[in-house]
Amino acid sequence: MKPTLLVLAAGMGSRYGGLKQMDEIGPSGESIIDYSVYDAIRAGFGKVVFVIRHSFAEQFIARFEPRLKGRIDVEFVYQELDYLPDGFTVPDGREKPWGTGHAILMAKDAIRTPFAIVNADDFYGQEAYQQVADFLNQSTASNQYAMVGYALRNTLSEHGTVSRGVCQTDALGNLESLVERTKIGLEGSQIYYYDESGKTPLTGQEPVSMNFWAFKPLFFEQLASEFVAFLQARGGELKSEFYFNAVVDKLIKTGVVTTRVINTPAKWFGVTYQEDKPMVKQSLTDLIARGDYPQNLWQ
Repeated sequence: MKPTLLVLAAGMGSRYGGLKQMDEIGPSGESIIDYSVYDAIRAGFGKVVFVIRHSFAEQFIARFEPRLKGRIDVEFVYQELDYLPDGFTVPDGREKPWGTGHAILMAKDAIRTPFAIVNADDFYGQEAYQQVADFLNQSTASNQYAMVGYALRNTLSEHGTVSRGVCQTDALGNLESLVERTKIGLEGSQIYYYDESGKTPLTGQEPVSMNFWAFKPLFFEQLASEFVAFLQARGGELKSEFYFNAVVDKLIKTGVVTTRVINTPAKWFGVTYQEDKPMVKQSLTDLIARGDYPQNLWQ
């Protein structure tokens, strides 16, 4: 049974200023999503599920469906503000959906296999996809998950703050805790995270989650239960977000699951801001020159 790739592509790119899911980055008009799916196919994934929004669905499907036809099974699901469990409604004034945990839940009826999730606007590297595929093919326990870990210093943007899940691991390399820091940035060569208490320095070597995770289907049940509890507690707030990382952290601390941290040599880069785009293009050019990718992915 081949694993499934779940691509979180419903974001509207407020900091980027447009739909970066479809922005042409590669030399033949490829987006970062193209490289993600290409790497997943090479690693042995059998299906890709895209979480998108109805507002740009026609454009998105027209772009990716023809490219992937005959290469991998494809399905599209939708994240919208009012897609909530029975008994819950959207509070007046709320404008955005409920975060990454909500996005993943939109795919619960489309995925029946072990699966990995990635962000649409992040490049994770072929080695990482192969490592995750190997884990999903070899791990038999329904409650054993995994996360790809990247060194914090290698995931920052020079053009603004970023959000990262900062991890702590035990002696066996399993994840002990994950704290979502929504504002991490550079001041000179020093890295800080900022919150209501001020700023706290970080070394830059902390393993962080770039939202490349490996799960079993059981996770949908766990996530659904926690989403109901979240809505009961915070559903009336206009800007609250349901982070799946926080759910994993709770499951680990209560001993319900174990989560292996897969340290990867793969190169990560992403486009949080428009100013990141030249760096991403140059990074892809270098990888193509090295022979890691063809000049035209789908030719």
